[in-house]
Amino acid sequence: MTKKPDLFAQGRAEAMRREAPLAARLRPRRLEEFVGQAHLVGPGAPLRRLIEEGRLLNSMIFWGPPGTGKTTLALLMAQAAGAHVETLSAVTAGLADLRRVIQEAQERRRLYGRRTLLIVDELHRFTRVHQDALLPFVEDGTVIFIGITTENPYFAVVPALVSRSRVFIFQPLTEEEILLLLRRALADPENGYGGQPIEVPEEVLRFWARLSEGDARNALNALELAVSAALPDPDGRIRISMDIAQAVVQRRALAYDREAHYDTISAFIKSVRGSDPDAALFWLAKMVEAGEDPRFIMRRLLILAAEDVGLADPMAIVVTAACAQAVEWVGMPEAVYHLAEATLYLATAPKSNSAGAYFQAVEFLRAHGSGAVPEHLRDARRDAEVLGHGRDYRYPHAFEGHFVRQSYWPVGLPRVRFYRPSGQGYEQEIAERLRRWWGETEASPPADSPSPSS
Repeated sequence: MTKKPDLFAQGRAEAMRREAPLAARLRPRRLEEFVGQAHLVGPGAPLRRLIEEGRLLNSMIFWGPPGTGKTTLALLMAQAAGAHVETLSAVTAGLADLRRVIQEAQERRRLYGRRTLLIVDELHRFTRVHQDALLPFVEDGTVIFIGITTENPYFAVVPALVSRSRVFIFQPLTEEEILLLLRRALADPENGYGGQPIEVPEEVLRFWARLSEGDARNALNALELAVSAALPDPDGRIRISMDIAQAVVQRRALAYDREAHYDTISAFIKSVRGSDPDAALFWLAKMVEAGEDPRFIMRRLLILAAEDVGLADPMAIVVTAACAQAVEWVGMPEAVYHLAEATLYLATAPKSNSAGAYFQAVEFLRAHGSGAVPEHLRDARRDAEVLGHGRDYRYPHAFEGHFVRQSYWPVGLPRVRFYRPSGQGYEQEIAERLRRWWGETEASPPADSPSPSS
């Protein structure tokens, strides 16, 4: 007896499809429809070969920004391989859900010889307990695992799981690739707006493509919202103006995960060190708009004031410390003025890293030992008469110019020079003063040693 089709279920599925967001309706069903990631799915690329051959060999981690096709490509791979697919969201799934999937995968493999592909979305949201629970079943092949994450897996995923997976990096889509998807949405009569009286100027499409920052979902959401918000003209046509395009986008949340946190502060500090105030302000604005802790920014500026400006402008640390205190007293959002003032002062100040001479002194100490304190520099309050502590010490303030030549170097160590004024800003005066006091010295400092901050 032939089973009759469930027309009610089919109708319900069709209604759900129509009600799904535009980005979900336009999800590619074949590899030929997939846009972007040519380094992964272009001709001869590794994932393309696996899809074309219908193979799933190893567990994988797809890492990249939102809206770049990670989940779509995982589903296309599962479809090509004919594997049973289970999907879990690490945001909502618990250990019980994971155990259920594993148990069913074991039964499926034992009874039918069919493998299970487990796709875990937002993998970085899985706790270490979840990841450790999954690990043995990835190792023994019970499931082929594809983890999807927007965070760096080398930080956010346990090393054992990363080592048993191939990591594939997804790149933001280009502006032209986003434009292709927007045009496809306007032309597609089944899942998009094809055949409907909708007009979207090219400048609007480019505006959304540019503002999406490589996130296809963001661009398609903007289009969908604009179509819903626009009122038809008297002739029944929907025309999307630039005003509507801008209104539906409003302010886009900045992509600012842990990776962006470190990359952005690095770009900020290097811009200040490189004396580019405009670039420094841009990176500062990005951090503030993304919600970065202003105290973290000020701490880095306080380090930079000594490390990269130093005695070339002794007021740098004073101004920066005052701004840091003002940030604590004033609070955000008004404290942006003090963040900006410290940033601009340091970016436009003369630069010197001569304070890094400290690390040369440390290396010298480790290589040669501490030596002995000269007797005339030792504490004269004890054993002065018997041991001669402090004998022959010459008190600088008793001499003209409050300076007198005498040795302050440890006994038994070769004399070297660590501090060399940069000749920038105030250090020009310091250099002249040292020459006047000590004259030129032939001693050379040991090889440069890196400072602890970058």
